[in-house]
Amino acid sequence: MQIGLVAGGGRTEKPMLKAGRAFHKFAAKRNEWPKVRGVAMNPVDHPHGGGNHQHLGRAATRSRYAPPGQKVGLIAARRTGRIRGRAADKVEVE
Repeated sequence: MQIGLVAGGGRTEKPMLKAGRAFHKFAAKRNEWPKVRGVAMNPVDHPHGGGNHQHLGRAATRSRYAPPGQKVGLIAARRTGRIRGRAADKVEVE
């Protein structure tokens, strides 16, 4: 049996509101911020980069056995897209 509340509970639910707070938060941790999207990069920097507009231009799914430089996006995705046919009926029943 446990009595009371966990210390600091709900602390992460408060919005950071400005970039400076995120800067200081992640400066204490590791190099995770700012996080640049792959589509915003050049093709030499990321597999999703390049093109005349910011879009992937190819499927985001990758094989589990792809080499490390290629493994971005949905790695070893079991399924993607809309559920169609008999599988859709099964999802509705559950």
